[in-house]
Amino acid sequence: MSRPVTLFTGQWADLGFDELCGKVKSFGYDGVEIACWGDHLDPKRAAEDPEYINNRKGILAKHGLTCWAVSGHLPGQCVGDLWDPRLDGFAPAQYAGQPEKIREWAIREMKYIARAAHNLGVTVVTGFMGSPIWKYWYSFPQTGEDLIDNAFKEIVELWNPIFDEYDRYGIKFALEVHPTEIAFDYYTAERLLKEFNRRPTLGFNFDPSHLIWQGVSPHVFLRDFKDRIYHVHMKDAALTLDGKAGILGSHITFGDTRRGWNFRSLGHGNVDFENIIRELNAMNYQGPLSVEWEDSGMDREYGAKEACEYVRKIDFSPSQAAFDEALKKS
Repeated sequence: MSRPVTLFTGQWADLGFDELCGKVKSFGYDGVEIACWGDHLDPKRAAEDPEYINNRKGILAKHGLTCWAVSGHLPGQCVGDLWDPRLDGFAPAQYAGQPEKIREWAIREMKYIARAAHNLGVTVVTGFMGSPIWKYWYSFPQTGEDLIDNAFKEIVELWNPIFDEYDRYGIKFALEVHPTEIAFDYYTAERLLKEFNRRPTLGFNFDPSHLIWQGVSPHVFLRDFKDRIYHVHMKDAALTLDGKAGILGSHITFGDTRRGWNFRSLGHGNVDFENIIRELNAMNYQGPLSVEWEDSGMDREYGAKEACEYVRKIDFSPSQAAFDEALKKS
């Protein structure tokens, strides 16, 4: 199959954009999904400064890379989340400890990202939306339906004005269905689309690694939401339930082998990528397959290169003819 293979730059923000692009090309990738943090992309400058955006395009061209998506995961989280001190690390330092200032900044940032994507020639922004009710996922103390209903309404009120800006620039927003988001599994994703009256601006960044450990079949999610899959992350996870460990992680750091599950480099976990490719073929998805590389037990440069090779190997083309066509009588 000829789908482009890209690398999400979010986990590489310790490297400058030019240096990283050189590595990405050497690993064998076609392009990048650019994160809006570190040195990689400044949303305000990319929205307003033609010289800056030409510099980013020039770096991509120098290394023979293309960009198909821009990531707004961190500011997006700050739009819909209930504040806690962890969000201070996503926002500018001057807003630390000020929930409303952080939210105001995040809303501005997400609007800048729409324009930045347009200036880059990109039509998809991936990201998070946050959630005012994630901490209520287990209903004790008892969670009334009104709390859930009001939270979805709040997300709609916060994000519809942002999506107006995305529509202005012809950009789709692909939410990564993920723990801590308003949509974190199959049924919350279904409800989110309904709450937004199936607004075409909103779709999903499919990432199987966040579904498998919850017990959701990734290929079934793809099949049922095929009209809303705007971007695809290739990422693996391994369940290692041993009778002691559980799926909630036990507050043990990622990578610790005692955990009940961990992210793994592609091909080293339990995600069934063959069925994922079959569903992508069936829905005629022609967008990028973006490797989000996370594996605390493996060298990242080794893993990123191996992951690119793995994606190219498994991304088979659909058949152009029925296998039994030749059996028909003339």
